[in-house]
Amino acid sequence: MRRSRGPAAALALSLAGAGAFVGLGLAPPAAAVTPPVAFTADALPTWQPNGVAWALAEAGGTVFVGGTFSAVRPPAGAGGSEKPVVNFAALDAATGAPTACNLSFTVGSGTATVRALTVSPDRKTLYAGGYFGAVNGTPVSSMAAIDVATCTVKQSFRPVFAATVRAIAVTADTVYAGGDFLTVAGQSRQRFAAVAAADGALRPFTADADEPGRAVEVTPDGQNVLLGGDFFTVNGTNTHALAVVDADSGALTRSYAGFIETNSVVKDIATDGTGFYTANEGTGGGVFDGRIALDLAGFGQRWRDTCLGATQAVLPYQGVLYSASHAHDCATVGEFPDGQRHHLLAQPTTSVGKLGWAPDTNDGIGEGIGPRVLTVGSKGGAQYLWVGGEFTTVNGAAQQSLTRFSSTGDTGAPTVPVASASAFGPGGVQVRWRTSLDLDDSALTYRIYRNGSASPIATVNADSLFFRRPQASWTDTTAQAGQSYTYRVTATDAAGNTSALSAASAVTVPTSAEAYPSRVRADGAQLYWRYDESAAPYVADSSDGGNQAGVHLNGPALRQTPAAVTGASTAIGFNGTNAQVHGELRQSVGSTYSVETWFRTNTTRGGKVVGFGNQQTNGSGQYDKHVYMTNDGRLVFGVYTGATRTITTPGAYNDDQWHHVVATQGPGGMTLYVDGVQRGTLNVTTHENFSGFWRVGGDSLGGWPDRPTSDHWAGRLDETAVYPTVLSAAQVQNHHALASAPADSTVRVTAAEDTYANAGAPGTNYGASGSLAVRGSSAYASYLRFDLPAAPAGTVLKAATLSVKTSTMAGAGTADAVAIVPITGAWTEGGTTYTNRPALGFPALGSFAGIPDGSAVHTTGLDTATVAGALGGGYDLALTAAGSDALWLWSSEAAANEGTPQLTLTFGAP
Repeated sequence: MRRSRGPAAALALSLAGAGAFVGLGLAPPAAAVTPPVAFTADALPTWQPNGVAWALAEAGGTVFVGGTFSAVRPPAGAGGSEKPVVNFAALDAATGAPTACNLSFTVGSGTATVRALTVSPDRKTLYAGGYFGAVNGTPVSSMAAIDVATCTVKQSFRPVFAATVRAIAVTADTVYAGGDFLTVAGQSRQRFAAVAAADGALRPFTADADEPGRAVEVTPDGQNVLLGGDFFTVNGTNTHALAVVDADSGALTRSYAGFIETNSVVKDIATDGTGFYTANEGTGGGVFDGRIALDLAGFGQRWRDTCLGATQAVLPYQGVLYSASHAHDCATVGEFPDGQRHHLLAQPTTSVGKLGWAPDTNDGIGEGIGPRVLTVGSKGGAQYLWVGGEFTTVNGAAQQSLTRFSSTGDTGAPTVPVASASAFGPGGVQVRWRTSLDLDDSALTYRIYRNGSASPIATVNADSLFFRRPQASWTDTTAQAGQSYTYRVTATDAAGNTSALSAASAVTVPTSAEAYPSRVRADGAQLYWRYDESAAPYVADSSDGGNQAGVHLNGPALRQTPAAVTGASTAIGFNGTNAQVHGELRQSVGSTYSVETWFRTNTTRGGKVVGFGNQQTNGSGQYDKHVYMTNDGRLVFGVYTGATRTITTPGAYNDDQWHHVVATQGPGGMTLYVDGVQRGTLNVTTHENFSGFWRVGGDSLGGWPDRPTSDHWAGRLDETAVYPTVLSAAQVQNHHALASAPADSTVRVTAAEDTYANAGAPGTNYGASGSLAVRGSSAYASYLRFDLPAAPAGTVLKAATLSVKTSTMAGAGTADAVAIVPITGAWTEGGTTYTNRPALGFPALGSFAGIPDGSAVHTTGLDTATVAGALGGGYDLALTAAGSDALWLWSSEAAANEGTPQLTLTFGAP
């Protein structure tokens, strides 16, 4: 619709397939975006019209804009004032500001509009089509030729189109047009025609269609013309919405009867060196709204993208097909389900899968379509992707109808990772995070920081897309049992743009395996949601090596206690109205599986507890493999085999107590367990086969027996797990029993008093100082007092650790060993000096083998038996060293101490 084609363009097209764009010269690679994407997602400041931009074209560093508008104004926050224009503007490709070229497209009656702009192969002439009767007062008839150098109408070009021209393609000597017209120059030409490029004289080319033409493109060899539109016949032959005709005569070369749905049309066609691509729009049900790639050799289909959400424009560039649409459902190609609209997408020209480029607009004014047209402009060695349409925002900021993206200058940082850390035993810490979103970088680098260190302890690379953000994880195998750690994560794109640090996630490594989660992981859970997060929207997958995180929707209540499993774990609460959790990754469920969760409720409205559906946020149209509760509190496990097949418990479980439910299906049929006891079986081995998402707390239940009042469930859930196997009765019983097994608990105690003594100022007290210091010569020593709790009933102390944090002072760390020893003499925070410092005891309780520079938390273990003997009272420790390299720490008075100095005490069963 906007790109010149024909024999004179063949060489340029061959370059386009190797990394160039027609008329733009060879493009440098895009700066710091994930290949093969060529543009950043950062919208550049661009002047904007006050109406709809329908057409774009580029020549010599100028982008021409046609549409229905009366003025252009500066971007938000820029200087300058609105300029009157009439349906046309010329803007600098690099700055987005108006040039001196001013053309007015007008009509005597009705509303003038410019619907098509195309530049000749020699880049000297701009051809415009639409509905207008004059350009700058020069009479024309819905098509005009503009001299690019002088910005004047070529009066020698005078075709006469009797109605709106919607599409133009140009070769060295011919202009092809598509639109609403039935005659040209008084002769019959129905919806498609060709005129001489020099004077507009009508060509013999005849390709009569029964409905409007919307797209015209010439094949690179100049032998054929590609037609798109609303039509069902061309020259009397059935070929709906798409046809290939001879460039000279208009005779059909290839027809496409039954190829595109009858309620869908072709809105745009674009070509590159190997194929052509269609943008399609449908109306009503059963439509085709996506994109088709076809090969130039034989004109057969290469691939078909069946996303829903009408596609208005396509543009192949350097092996990537950019498209403008309002795609809202790409489930049929294994991507995002029905929901939010996405207006700008990219995919390889060789396949359907989307790439990591997704800036966005809104639907905007007019028909509420969003973006409608794309082109690339070049200036100063950079390329600019221009987007026009009827949107009023770009990436959430106000911007009307025009925007542009550059091949250089990526400035947008990824979103901040949402991270959590868990330890299920003494073997290490699993650090997990929801992969970040970056609209032009799908391959990101994540850095994990431990205990506030300025240097990362690990680096992980992971891919993510806006609709596929798998969990990434790393296991800290150096973490020591009984010690406490904090972890934070950043995300960095290819340009070096780095997110802020994630919130710190704290964890204490158990001295023995936690019984329940360790067994769930060992039994092969491939999804395991424990609901221990303190912030939305991320639900970590705690399975062994899993990446199936969940997402909170509509604010379920976090950190609910008591949880179903003993220990430090928490549960999640649902309101029975709209709160839920859905899986992040689309998947299919095999013939063998188990679903497990704990629940607690007193609802009398029932609802879905856990299940599998084809939607994430909307109510699913396909849904089974679920457990739901009836109004009277009974549980139902159901699958769909063409009919609903269910097991229902005889008893009710809405007694506001924790209950354990497991539903399995495999070669032996269906089994439902509650609280470790088998409650029913059914000899059904199949279920509905579809791809979708695990959901908890709510989803569709229409058509199911004993359907409850509410599809959403009110109550608490905990420990949801999905397995690719059938759990045995013994495994189910073991899980139920382990939930109440004693678990280790931790208590963190901050220093009640702390100070240090300085041999260089023997009479000075430092009790109010924000710092502590340790050195052998000349001497500093630090003194700490902790008020220790008694061991909880039935437990003993299993581990004790001391955490301190180095200050931000340059050289705060030390190369010397630091000993932690008991204090035997009397001292007070407010009264201790070097002169009256307390006596110290032996042996040492623990030590640091040296602490590196950089403000960070450092932790070491203490002698458990000695600390255990002091439980229930005060306990005093000193930090001393023999060398001359001073260690500087934050005291409990310092704002930056992160709760240090701190003792972490781990209690458990004897």
